[in-house]
Amino acid sequence: MQAQPLLLSTAQPDFDAALQARLQWSADTDAAIEQRVADILADVRARGDAAVLHYTQRFDALAAPDMKALELTQAELQAAFESLPAAQREALQSAADRVRAYHEAQKKACGESWSYRDADGTLLGQKVTALDRVGIYVPGGKAAYPSSVLMNAIPAQVAGVAEILMVVPTPGGEKNPLVLAAAHLAGVSRAFTVGGAQAVGALAYGTQTVPKVDKITGPGNAYVAAAKRRVFGTVGIDMIAGPSEILVLADGSTPADWVAMDLFSQAEHDELAQSILLCPDADYIAQVQQAIERLLPQMPRADIIAKSLSGRGALIHTRSMEEACAISNRIAPEHLEVSSLSPGQWEPLLHHAGAIFLGAYTSESLGDYCAGPNHVLPTSGTARFSSPLGVYDFQKRSSLIEVSHSGAQTLGLIAAELAYGEGLQAHARAAELRLDRVPPMRTTP
Repeated sequence: MQAQPLLLSTAQPDFDAALQARLQWSADTDAAIEQRVADILADVRARGDAAVLHYTQRFDALAAPDMKALELTQAELQAAFESLPAAQREALQSAADRVRAYHEAQKKACGESWSYRDADGTLLGQKVTALDRVGIYVPGGKAAYPSSVLMNAIPAQVAGVAEILMVVPTPGGEKNPLVLAAAHLAGVSRAFTVGGAQAVGALAYGTQTVPKVDKITGPGNAYVAAAKRRVFGTVGIDMIAGPSEILVLADGSTPADWVAMDLFSQAEHDELAQSILLCPDADYIAQVQQAIERLLPQMPRADIIAKSLSGRGALIHTRSMEEACAISNRIAPEHLEVSSLSPGQWEPLLHHAGAIFLGAYTSESLGDYCAGPNHVLPTSGTARFSSPLGVYDFQKRSSLIEVSHSGAQTLGLIAAELAYGEGLQAHARAAELRLDRVPPMRTTP
């Protein structure tokens, strides 16, 4: 089984081109998928519940007489939570508590309204309000992701969203109790056992049963991603996520087995996932290579890991940790581990990453489940300009302006002058009419 990542060195003359080729992946959606998604969305928009029921039966083999049969009750969510084994129930509760505590702190830091009055008494400020209704998409089928429920619903709840709708496919009608329990803990208002492009369409346009939402968040397959892209503008979306990524910045002090397993942790997601190690110690890179070969056969998802590592993985020998930090900024990874004895030394040099995990004991997997910060992160280099999902994604800001009589005398002259310069006489006159001495209206700039 070929599983070794590509071995690169920043000293080789073609390093830049080799790295770029390894980072490259196609975000183009298959034309057949795009057309199918367009047809499904148009059908859901036209027929509402009937279309959702049709596609749920077709794609999930789940027949239902009406949408009411596909809606999960709050009692069912609570019963799922109470039915979990004690250890699982306590772990889910602890994770939810930590995620909620982090996002409560985030709300206090950046999610509050503010205002001030200037010298003439004019009030200026910002009003922060929550979205009214959001929809969260939770993947279902072969895998179930209760952590996605927590990471999407809890910040929405903390932000003050009045109604949180969850959609989750349940092929064959098989419901995952952990997902339902997470919805109970995270404050989901209503939940429907539908998925795919039809679920996105129902949330975006509304049906006879599913209310139209203001924003849709959460990961999904190619059909879900294509649907989210198409409904953007009708509703808000969080992001279009690419393959999962991890970059480990190592100084050679962490056990090689730990780093190899951290690389596996992203590679096991899918064959396009990317795992990269940056390290100035060539001997340590060799130790990680050996650990990969030794540990891979033990992994249940060994085939996926092997294809991911051989197709998109890289072990990069750098001249220094400083150079490693510079390359990391260039890549702007989704997950960035600083596996070093002194992570605080390197953190100030790191500017672009979805989440930064400091120190050898901070495995990326802790962030996925229970550390507290959100695990919905920008991928494919978009961390250069995007942020993790958070409370701010479920809020909007309105500017506050209350101009005093005194302020109108000063601001009115400024606004009128600029408006006349732009040839917008009504703008200018609206400001001039509030002046104590109203000048004649100009017809030319």
